[in-house]
Amino acid sequence: MDERVRLRLDVAYDGTDFSGWAAQPDRRTVAGVLVQTLDLVLGAGTATGLTVAGRTDAGVHASGQVCHLDLPVEVWREHEGRLLRRLARLLPGDVRVRAMTEVPATFDARFSATFRRYEYRVTDAPWGAEPLRRHEVLAWPRPLDTDRLAAASAGLVGEHDFAAYCRRKENATTLREVTRLDWRRDPDGILVATVQADAFCQAMVRSLVGAMLVAGDGRRPVEWPAGLLTRRERSSEVTVAPAHGLTLVAVGYPDDPAEYARRAEATRRLRVPADA
Repeated sequence: MDERVRLRLDVAYDGTDFSGWAAQPDRRTVAGVLVQTLDLVLGAGTATGLTVAGRTDAGVHASGQVCHLDLPVEVWREHEGRLLRRLARLLPGDVRVRAMTEVPATFDARFSATFRRYEYRVTDAPWGAEPLRRHEVLAWPRPLDTDRLAAASAGLVGEHDFAAYCRRKENATTLREVTRLDWRRDPDGILVATVQADAFCQAMVRSLVGAMLVAGDGRRPVEWPAGLLTRRERSSEVTVAPAHGLTLVAVGYPDDPAEYARRAEATRRLRVPADA
C-alpha cells in the first residue's frame, strides 16, 4: 500500500456554521468535517495530505473550492466507483464534494493555481435581504450607484501592493495582481462584485469590497479606494465587509497538466512564506 494516487476534490459549502476551512481544535471547520468523513469511510489516516486552494475565513462560502489529497492506489481502485455517493450520504448538508478526479502527483491545489475568483453579493433594497438569501447577501443600508462602484474598482485592477487592504503576516508579501474587479446588478436587484487575482492575502477581498461600498454610496470619493494603494500598512479607515456575502466561485489551473509542477514551483518562490 506504498503507492499512492493524488485526487482533486471540487468542494462546495455554506460557510455559515463553519469556523472557516482550516482544522482547529474544538471548532467545526470544513477541513475537519471532510477528514472526519473520509476517515469514517476509508479508515483513520488513509487519506493524507489534504491541501486547499484557498483557506476561507469563518462564514465565507464556496461553490468552486478545490483541494487535493492522496490515497493508497488499492483503496482508490476499490472505492472510486462509489466514494462520491458514500460521501454524499455521510457529509452534513452544508458541505458537498461535487467531484473527485485522479490527477498527476505534480498537481498542487494551492501552488498550481493560476487564479482565485470570488463573488460578493449585496442588496441595497430598502427592506434588506430576502429571507431565503440572508446567509449569502449583505444588506446595505444606503442606495448604491453602479457607475460609482465601477469607477471605484477600476483603479484597483493590476499589480499593486495591497498592504492597506491586508492583514499582514510576518515576512509575507502583500504584492498581488488583480486581473478582474467589476460589478453588475442582476435582474433581482442584487449587486455582485467579481474579484479575481493570482492570490489573495488575508481579508483582502472583503476589505476591497468594504472600501468600494462607501464609495458606491457616495460617502467617499470614487478615487479613494485606489488612493489607499500608496500606503504600506493596513488602513484603519477600511472596514472589512461581513463574511457572509462572500463566495469562492472558481480556482483556475494550467490547461496542460505538464505545467502543474512549473506553476507550483514559480508560486512557491513568489509566495512562501506568504498567505497560508
